[in-house]
Amino acid sequence: MKATENTLKRFLTQDSVQFVIPIYQRNYDWTENECKQLLNDIKEVAILQNSTHFIGSMVYIHDDVYTTAKIKELSIIDGQQRLTTITLLYVALYQYAHKNGMKNKAEEIYETLLINKFTDKKEEKIKLKQTENNLKALRYLMAGNPPREYHEYSRIIENYIFFSKQINANTFELILKGLELLLFVEVSLERGKDDPQRIFESLNSTGLELTQADLIRNYILMGLPHKQQLDIFTRYWSIIEFNAKEENSQKNKVSDLIRDYLTIKNKKIPNKNKVYEEFKKRYKERDEVFYSTTLQEIKEYSLYYNKLLNPINEKNDIIKEEIEAINKLEVNVAYPFLLSVYKDFYNNIINENTFWSVLRLVQSYVWRRFIVGLPTNTLNKIFMTLYNEVNKDSYLTSIQVALMRKKGTQKFPTDDEIKSVLKEKDMYNIQSKNKWYFFEQMEHFNNKEKVKFTNKITIEHIFPQNPSLQWKKDLPLQEYQHFQTIYLHTIANLTLSGNNGELGNKSFYEKKNMNKNQGEQGYKYSNLRINSFLKRIDEWNEFKYHERYKELINRFMIIWEYPSISINDTFDEGEYNLFDSPDPTGRKLEYYSFRDEVFTTNTFVDMYTNVIRILFEENPKMFLQTELKREIEITTHPTQLRRANPINSTYFIEVNKSSQTIFNSLKNILLKLNSTDSLIVMFES
Repeated sequence: MKATENTLKRFLTQDSVQFVIPIYQRNYDWTENECKQLLNDIKEVAILQNSTHFIGSMVYIHDDVYTTAKIKELSIIDGQQRLTTITLLYVALYQYAHKNGMKNKAEEIYETLLINKFTDKKEEKIKLKQTENNLKALRYLMAGNPPREYHEYSRIIENYIFFSKQINANTFELILKGLELLLFVEVSLERGKDDPQRIFESLNSTGLELTQADLIRNYILMGLPHKQQLDIFTRYWSIIEFNAKEENSQKNKVSDLIRDYLTIKNKKIPNKNKVYEEFKKRYKERDEVFYSTTLQEIKEYSLYYNKLLNPINEKNDIIKEEIEAINKLEVNVAYPFLLSVYKDFYNNIINENTFWSVLRLVQSYVWRRFIVGLPTNTLNKIFMTLYNEVNKDSYLTSIQVALMRKKGTQKFPTDDEIKSVLKEKDMYNIQSKNKWYFFEQMEHFNNKEKVKFTNKITIEHIFPQNPSLQWKKDLPLQEYQHFQTIYLHTIANLTLSGNNGELGNKSFYEKKNMNKNQGEQGYKYSNLRINSFLKRIDEWNEFKYHERYKELINRFMIIWEYPSISINDTFDEGEYNLFDSPDPTGRKLEYYSFRDEVFTTNTFVDMYTNVIRILFEENPKMFLQTELKREIEITTHPTQLRRANPINSTYFIEVNKSSQTIFNSLKNILLKLNSTDSLIVMFES
């Protein structure tokens, strides 16, 4: 590795050199804000005159690649965003000079900074990635074409327009002078001697500039010869990137896809900021098997991931509808499980009906838990291991049984539990996504005459939030008060309407029979299924409220069904949160999960030792300077203990304890840490 200080102009004016942005680099994504900051710095350094401005490092490696015109290609490892932006600024300066009769200045910029003059094709000094349209956009601008007539979106075009607006008779020379005063560290790497991946990581160690997916892409491609890079990128990575994109928002979700893939493989959920680290740890060897097997598998999963992100791409209408519903619930934590099931569906291991039933089961499980108020932070652990419970010979049943056996904070709420909560649950002041998911399902499930939900459809209170005086006349005082204080925001008092503004606070008679200007505005004229009960009645009171609730709760139980299978009532082994676990006496462990990492062991002592080892490393003071020291019996002298296990090279703990004592000690520790959902135990069956 050779590092030298250089001026940007001297670097760019080299003859017979082309600066190549490799395919593994992230896309050009500087916005007007970054361009504005750079331009301000350039103008400021020009005004000060006696100073220079340092713009960071430029790291490149020569891969022994030459163009057909014998131009030496330098692959830019770090600095592509700055280099591309500055080149773009020079293009804007060149076009300004060309259009304003400054022929000599225009030729100087063009022939020394933008192209290699003495080649047949006069190739560009900077060669942008051919996998995006930026190279085409740059060539379009260099040819002098009007930027606003470019038919595709490109950051190149957008930033060029910004620079063009900033260049005038007062700023032209100033900007040129400032560019001459830009300094950077030129780092030249030698193939075979320097490790470009390691250097790249150190330059981007903050994790702010690059996503986890960017780092993984570079890890996969950077060390390969040029031709192989292009081959692997084209066959695998470009398809992965294309599939893992949320089409509505254009958000890249590759990092999330890789995280879910690692969860499937490792049975452990990586931290969002450590996906790259976990990927490197698992795939240390990047050999032919890695490229042909691992990348192929990720590519396959990306196909299913694309449909989870963008249900419109699922050609099966029945499945598409359920994926859309799951998206509205925003249960992304279920993706590792759903990806595996999707794979089975596409490989014909399960049929359409089974897949549909699994998707409905996931919704029932998640939605019922929401209704009774169970925490969502346990869902990631549940779905992380759920596919392990699948029996291919009884696919759906095995998943149903697995979920029905969950206990405590992981349980699958029963019909009775739903009924005890839902009748008086506020379903109006919940998150909008949950509210609309609920009402759309209530309206559309098994309904072939679906009504398109638009902004005109709103949630309507039958007994209004601000009732007119007529309501006091129509209802006994006690019922009136009950509607105000108990029933107002519950499901039996809520419905859907396309005329909420018109219905407003009117009496029930008016709400039902309104037909303003022959428009279908009242309940009587509604085409919505949820209003069918309201069409049949002539008054709204407590009795009718309870009658409607019976209809709605029956429909609820059909839509979000609790599995109608029986499980062994004597069975009480299973997966538990530590705080919900039964007495462990006489039992053995199959595994336990601590902070999303799964450990296989059948002894409580091993679990106890390992959990304390992890926590002690993080916070030794809690164990050494509180009452825990005596409870846990921590010492540097193992001979003082009846049975000692090491938690590091210095300290030991007493493990001659009953299983119940171990559980109680762990509960005490986790309570102090406010981490009551972090330890899950699975008993042997």
